[in-house]
Amino acid sequence: MFLRRLLPDAFTLTLLAVVLIATLLPASGQVAVVFEWITNLAIALLFFLHGAKLSRQAILAGAGHWRLHLLVFTCTFVLFPLLGLLLKPLMAPLIGNELYLGMLYLCALPATVQSAIAFTSLARGNIPAAICSAAASSLLGIFLTPLLVALLMGVEGDSGSTLDAIGKISLQLLLPFVLGQIAQRWIGGWVNRNKSWLKYVDQSSILLVVYTAFSAAVIGGLWQEVPLVTLLALVLACCVLLALALLLTHLLGKWLGFNQEDRITILFCGSKKSLATGVPMAQVLFAGSSIGVLILPLMLFHQIQLMVCAVLAQRYARRPEAEVIEARTAS
Repeated sequence: MFLRRLLPDAFTLTLLAVVLIATLLPASGQVAVVFEWITNLAIALLFFLHGAKLSRQAILAGAGHWRLHLLVFTCTFVLFPLLGLLLKPLMAPLIGNELYLGMLYLCALPATVQSAIAFTSLARGNIPAAICSAAASSLLGIFLTPLLVALLMGVEGDSGSTLDAIGKISLQLLLPFVLGQIAQRWIGGWVNRNKSWLKYVDQSSILLVVYTAFSAAVIGGLWQEVPLVTLLALVLACCVLLALALLLTHLLGKWLGFNQEDRITILFCGSKKSLATGVPMAQVLFAGSSIGVLILPLMLFHQIQLMVCAVLAQRYARRPEAEVIEARTAS
């Protein structure tokens, strides 16, 4: 079971297959334009469905735990960017300037929603707080990520007009999400009953963006810029960043006096970065062939965080029931 959880899941293998297809058969010319239009529509549908399936009651149930949410947001939008900047002397020489910019972009992203909630649930953490915190992080990221990108990468990379980027991201991601929330009263039940196959809509939109981005990157000479040795160094850099994030979120939760259920929520919500939000945002924030290089750290970090957090969640899940009851009583 332990070894199975360290192996890539089906989606990750499909993601790798898409990168291989983009390498061998990259979309170009008019085909690339068509793929871009289809991708934009798929992303809008993805966030519409996110809005439709996210229960407002569940969000309200966890909304009152403001200290926990404040710590998670601080870890996501302050701690991660600081780690990215502090690790520059180690990362930039190891992986090169362009991939280091990708690491900075990764640090500026919001937390995941589905996997953070799933791991918190498996580990028997504070699930209502996880739902509220992860959802709020995703929405805050629409506004904070472009600002952080401009702050972190503004000198070394061109992120365009920050306000223009926020406007475009709001139109592409926030508006469909809000429309989904409005439509929830009519379609929310249907979405929740069919979420087992609707997850493929999420995954398909990410795969489309990855194919489009990597096609442009391959045509621009991506694999000449990122040889195998550099790729292995990037995996190491992602592991170091995740290890520090997990350690610091664990210690901060403990030092600030949170009970174990809340510490589990802080760990899984404060140490993760969203592939589902990060890939579409990159399309808006960056141009042309640079996207493939910039999202490569995110793709690797995504798989590493899933494998490590799966092992941690299983470990927390095995703790005695008495400890869980005691933590709930203490809260």
